[in-house]
Amino acid sequence: FFHFFLCRPIIHMEAVNQTHDLEFLLLGFSEKLEQEMPLFGLFLGIYMVTIVGNVLIMLAIVSDSQLHTPMYFFLSNLSFVDLCLVSTTVPKLLGNILIHRKAIPYAGCLAQMYFFMVFTCMDNLLLTIMAYDRFVAICHPLYYVSIMSPQLCSLLVLLSWTVSLLISLLHSIMATRLSFCKDHDIPHFFCDLSQVLKLSCSDTFINNILMYFATSLLGVVPLTGILFSYTKICSSILRVQSPGGKYKAFSTCGSHLCVVSLFYGTVFGVYLSSSTAHSSWKNSITSVMYAVITPMLNPFIYSLRNKDIKVALRRLVSRSTSS
Repeated sequence: FFHFFLCRPIIHMEAVNQTHDLEFLLLGFSEKLEQEMPLFGLFLGIYMVTIVGNVLIMLAIVSDSQLHTPMYFFLSNLSFVDLCLVSTTVPKLLGNILIHRKAIPYAGCLAQMYFFMVFTCMDNLLLTIMAYDRFVAICHPLYYVSIMSPQLCSLLVLLSWTVSLLISLLHSIMATRLSFCKDHDIPHFFCDLSQVLKLSCSDTFINNILMYFATSLLGVVPLTGILFSYTKICSSILRVQSPGGKYKAFSTCGSHLCVVSLFYGTVFGVYLSSSTAHSSWKNSITSVMYAVITPMLNPFIYSLRNKDIKVALRRLVSRSTSS
């Protein structure tokens, strides 16, 4: 009895002191060497396409004065966040495959977890702001300029960054109080908060409550706002008499609706698969869809369905080739 209670704090102190030299192992997708190089080529190609696509979108919006509107201001911010999101996870994955070493330091794991939460939260909030922008443009076109002023647009983006940084910082601070014992294997290709909590030998009740509360708040409230905006948008479009007017109204929000469906569809797929299936490989694949594939597809969705972006990209390419 006395031996049990005397040994408990010693074990806990050893676990806390080991965090400075602690390393996690990101198991990734495959443990077979012959499959690693095809995975390296696949993710390297996805990463390069994502960088080029999002950088081109940002350069086209910045260089074309006709695109200096609230909708494209939010789109440029979304491209920047997508670029940062994919850069948080893929370079580490590529490095691990290249050097055949899957370890990540404790501090590096916390940093990756923090920035991944920041940019995922920003993606979510920016999509909500863009839905509100389309709601004002279609339902209240006469007041659009006065409502969506440059001051309000900047304030909405600044508020989104503030919320994302604070919530992610709170999660990271709560994670630093955890101690880890023997199992350091993360069945994922990046440091995910839920996976890190499963490895802890500390009491994670508060961490789990905070994670579920933040996920519910940042999932339900923005999604409700998006659904409300598009309900009003659809009702306004149906009242338009001319077919040309309906098509123009639908085309202005079609790209955003595709991005919203892709983002929330893949995110819900991750959480539904993690709650129903126990395969870590399936969870990693579904996580790739919203953490890697979605940032790659967003520039193509906006450039292929948006005439103004196409024109701006042609001007950008012509200027660069002529210079």
